[in-house]
Amino acid sequence: MDMLQYKIDFDQLAWETPIKGVRCKSVRYGDKQLRLIEYTQNMSPHWCSRGHCGLILEGEIEIAFKSATEQYKAGDGVFIPCGEKHRHRARVITEPVKVIFVEDPS
Repeated sequence: MDMLQYKIDFDQLAWETPIKGVRCKSVRYGDKQLRLIEYTQNMSPHWCSRGHCGLILEGEIEIAFKSATEQYKAGDGVFIPCGEKHRHRARVITEPVKVIFVEDPS
């Protein structure tokens, strides 16, 4: 995005499919990225060490960490620091799961 936008109209953005069972729309500006993500039960199992900060908008998801497993539902906040220490893997319980994340682009 070349120009700063104060309002993001996600309906005008195209969906991208980074991995099977996941699609997202994203906007980057400077050192931040805003992503609307939709997860389905077809999501390929994978471990992630990327940091996430956001809100579950719809559905239920389970996130497994090295030492615990947490369940998240619509209205729950998510804060996962980046790095191997906070590595995690998600599993969709009810689909679709829609999430909004504010994060560092990578």
